[in-house]
Amino acid sequence: MIELRTPAEIEAMRPAGRFVAETLVALREDTKVGTNLLTIDRRAHELIRRAGAESCYIDYHPSFGASPFGKVICTSVNDAVLHGLPHDYALRDGDLVTLDFAVSIDGWVADSAVSFVVGTARDEDLALIDTTQRALDAAIGAASVGGRIGDISHAIAEVARADGYEINTDFGGHGVGRTMHGDPHVPNDGKPNRGYPLRAGLVVALEPWFLQTTDELVTDPDGWTLRSADGSRGAHAEHTVAITDDGPLILTDRSFLGVD
Repeated sequence: MIELRTPAEIEAMRPAGRFVAETLVALREDTKVGTNLLTIDRRAHELIRRAGAESCYIDYHPSFGASPFGKVICTSVNDAVLHGLPHDYALRDGDLVTLDFAVSIDGWVADSAVSFVVGTARDEDLALIDTTQRALDAAIGAASVGGRIGDISHAIAEVARADGYEINTDFGGHGVGRTMHGDPHVPNDGKPNRGYPLRAGLVVALEPWFLQTTDELVTDPDGWTLRSADGSRGAHAEHTVAITDDGPLILTDRSFLGVD
């Protein structure tokens, strides 16, 4: 069921959005060559505890997951692009890292993701990250009252295809509110002027993600981590966005912290 939020409810979602933004910035600053993925998870867990927030991941067990996730942040590295289960791995020079983080504060959820390179970056990795971020910007720009879900999906796909990337629609954006994953599904490809009408009060997590040379995924033996089928690298960008009569409101905006 698709739920529309009142202006007061959207205001009540701001603390969760701000905390997610602040946490991703802090974790990104702390993540260097040599940082262990389990250290990132422990740091995120500590920040959640201090804030009195609740993790959306630790007990999460959807039909596609082999078991409850058991960690509080997704850490996807290189050819892993989604649902990366933190494990004992120390980051190496040039690794492409995605941090995906969602929490609930006072019963309201926010969800966001960022990709970056630790150490020396490859040009092709920076290009992939840039495309993914611009696709997110285009999606947010299309999230306006009077439009449709297809307009958002089409905006994402236009950016990806212009840069030569294929698109997987198995996983994409989703409604956000009292739970992390709700209706509507927002695929990363679609036709304009199609789908659910965009109305004030709709809150969605928009999350373009692309792989360098494929659109096919395989699942790790851990039952969670999704990797490219051909070993090429992936990037993922995500914000929680409220559609309002005054335009899209990015609840997980990091710009107030001096970063993108």
